Amino acid sequence: MRFMVIVKASKDSEAGVMPSRQLLTEMGKFNEELAKAGVLLAGEGLQPSSKGARVRFSGNKRTVIDGPFAETKELVAGFWIWQVKSKEEAIEWVKRCPNPHNEGGEIEIRQLFELEDFGSEMTPELREQEERLLGGLKERGKTTKR
Repeated sequence: MRFMVIVKASKDSEAGVMPSRQLLTEMGKFNEELAKAGVLLAGEGLQPSSKGARVRFSGNKRTVIDGPFAETKELVAGFWIWQVKSKEEAIEWVKRCPNPHNEGGEIEIRQLFELEDFGSEMTPELREQEERLLGGLKERGKTTKR
């Protein structure tokens, strides 16, 4: 089972305050544990919403809304993608995570859909297309430099 583990934003993350060396060190150790356990598939921090935008859909109309966005507690500051056996295992990993902020906060855990979750709507042609796309992304990820 794959899960997206979502780190909610804080006033500091939205203000662009960078994490301390201590927090970066603690998160680095935690990420190493995740990787060694075969849990970590991806993970990134996000720039503040002031550097982002939203696109609102209404029928055929598209409206672009530039950040920042008001509800800090509803914003995402970062994420991981984990491969675990259950939601309970993901919860146990999150409980071990260093506090990502100097204040209270939340980390949300959401299961990702797998192809088989779509049942008969996922035709063999759509499955082939999805697998081809994902294969290309995985291959490209091997050569991407940061």
